[in-house]
Amino acid sequence: MSTTNGSNGNYNLDWLVSVDDHILEPPNLWLDRVPKKDQDRAPRLVKDDNGTDVWLYDGKRMPSSGLSAVAGKTKEEFSPEPLNYDEMRPGCYDPLARVEDMNRAGILASLSFPTVTRFCGQLFYEASDRDFGFTCLQAYNDWHLEEWAGAAPGRFIPLILIPLWDPKLAAKEMERCAAKGATTFAFSENPEPLGLPTIHDKDGYWDPVMAAANDLQMVVSMHVGSSSTVPQISKDAPFMANLAWGATRTSGAMLTWLFSNYLQRYPNLKISLSEGEIGWMPYFLERAEQVLDKQRYWVQRGAKWGNHAGTDVDLDKLDIRETFRNHIFGCFIDDVHGLASIDEIGEDNIMCETDYPHSDSTWPDCITVVKNRISHFSPELQFKLLRGNAQNLYRFTPAEPPVLTNA
Repeated sequence: MSTTNGSNGNYNLDWLVSVDDHILEPPNLWLDRVPKKDQDRAPRLVKDDNGTDVWLYDGKRMPSSGLSAVAGKTKEEFSPEPLNYDEMRPGCYDPLARVEDMNRAGILASLSFPTVTRFCGQLFYEASDRDFGFTCLQAYNDWHLEEWAGAAPGRFIPLILIPLWDPKLAAKEMERCAAKGATTFAFSENPEPLGLPTIHDKDGYWDPVMAAANDLQMVVSMHVGSSSTVPQISKDAPFMANLAWGATRTSGAMLTWLFSNYLQRYPNLKISLSEGEIGWMPYFLERAEQVLDKQRYWVQRGAKWGNHAGTDVDLDKLDIRETFRNHIFGCFIDDVHGLASIDEIGEDNIMCETDYPHSDSTWPDCITVVKNRISHFSPELQFKLLRGNAQNLYRFTPAEPPVLTNA
């Protein structure tokens, strides 16, 4: 492996840090960690009548989508049909096998979202017994910290779940996990479709969570789809059209945070938008500035229009660009337009992702794809995009890059 010399030092540009990958939970995760008397109601893997692996929990039967575990398959082999664990690449669910796959693709460290719990733990929020749901949630967090991230120190940025139904309890869980090394938690891009208050709730539903995030410097990580919704252009729009339109969810998340008061109240609060790409950011930042310039005065006067209910943001102090650059971070898999607009987005606000083992992933060519896109930048900027920004945001020190030998 080579080291590239930059004007301000040496930058190893052969490795990246991915801030969006995924775990297919191992079948014994909860059975190993909940009390024995509760094992028959914990999330567990069973076979259905057709011999298909199905997760069973709280009366729900949940097969694994084949699109969630395509690593090692060709595009021609992709399928949404259920996939059994013995048909998956071991790196989908085994941390040491994952490290081997990371080494192959130039991935030095990875932040991985859950699967069966859904991206921000909706499974436990929807549980009929939330007390036991919290037991299962804590079991997941402990497993992630101890057995996933703990299996290969310096190779995994630990990501925890919070009990969405109890913000005060969530703050306590954040404190508990921060003491064990967690620096980020999963949150919803839009809690409203889940039946939860939005971040603009007049009663401050999320205040305990955001205050804890600010004090603990825990990044709010929001994965696309964590609202349990899929954008739909029309009722009969093709799946591929809707999927290509999916960045609308992430742009909506960015805008709602820019115009919330949380980023004014909490200077340490950082928002990471996972798997949303970045090419759309310059347009929506520009549009947000236009809206602020033209509409701020009647909003400040308290004039009513439709369902508009005013704002609790200090519009006189709101600077869209400054707020974005101080608080909001995006990531890309392969986004030519976004990288061409890096001066507008900000070189400190962009990170890499590989989406392993999902169908959008560039694995096993991850580092090659990114380097081909950013090779015209200075070594210092390349290092920021590959690793530096992620390491700074998540306060994460990765392991030394392994020395690889050719077979």
